[in-house]
Amino acid sequence: MKHPLTRESALHLLARDPEQLRLQAHAKRCEQCPEEEATYLIMRIVSYTNICVANCSYCAFYRRPNDPEGYVLSDEAIFKKIDDLLAIGGSLVAMEGGFHPKLKIDHYEKLFRSVRARYGDAIEIYGPTIVEVIFIARSSRISLEEALVRLQKAGLRWIPGGGAEILTDAWRQKLSPLKYSVSEYLDGMELAQRLGYGTTATMVIGFGESWEDRIEHLEHIRALQNKTGGFSSFLLWTYQSDNTALGGSRISNEEYLKAVALSRLYLDNIPVIRASFLTQGAQGPAALKWGASDFDVVLEDQVTQKAGTILETNVEKVLEWVKAAGITPKKRTPFFVTSKG
Repeated sequence: MKHPLTRESALHLLARDPEQLRLQAHAKRCEQCPEEEATYLIMRIVSYTNICVANCSYCAFYRRPNDPEGYVLSDEAIFKKIDDLLAIGGSLVAMEGGFHPKLKIDHYEKLFRSVRARYGDAIEIYGPTIVEVIFIARSSRISLEEALVRLQKAGLRWIPGGGAEILTDAWRQKLSPLKYSVSEYLDGMELAQRLGYGTTATMVIGFGESWEDRIEHLEHIRALQNKTGGFSSFLLWTYQSDNTALGGSRISNEEYLKAVALSRLYLDNIPVIRASFLTQGAQGPAALKWGASDFDVVLEDQVTQKAGTILETNVEKVLEWVKAAGITPKKRTPFFVTSKG
């Protein structure tokens, strides 16, 4: 498949007037969504445990085994969070928890079965990430395919793109050397797609990576999408630096917007680019004029909150931000139809 942007042309475009980049990305966005509209849903990220042995330098959330602050949520605690989400019109619960060495595949099967039994299709389960499933499979001494099939039978339908961060092996070694290679990540996502899971793609920026590194990440995602057509959307968000071993500072919203625009143009084979209101706050709606056409209203995300993010959980206030930007927010169902149908 021939794409409009190559690595070289992308770098050339980034060097030009940012308004030209914005206009091109916005025109591409409007091929998928009316200019005056954007879609959204209300969701919650439930971290069912904070015990993790991945040792990611950019994470302020995790606790090592036996840490007195470590926890594993009970089913009842998770149900309470889902009940509260449903009460305000939410439809998606992301369930992620890192690499807990003592939780085997049967723990997750029981968890997802219990959520499905209680809520049916009233809520969609989003997660765990493919790197978490790889860890679950290996710690349970089963293949990744068996783990994915067993979780699917327990009621899991979607694997999110989290755990990708920056898809270059050099950056994965810098940030999270225990979190598997680029090829392991991509092969895992391809397997999930082949088994019938819905998937989304992500990228996290702001660690100090170059534009070339970001383009390499986009190239990997675009190539897999060419092969499978399995990604329904792409979400770009920014590293939050408070209380982390890596440290550093947050990148500007202006740099984020350029990255959103580049993603919209480079990933011409993925229908939807999502804006991260979670990390951009009140500046989030600007991304809807830079190539993004969708956003989440997030009620909880302990991972980014521990790193300094302040979430706006008043749904109407977030929607007013969007309306003030001249865009009508349209609530959607949990997931888009993928190009595979």
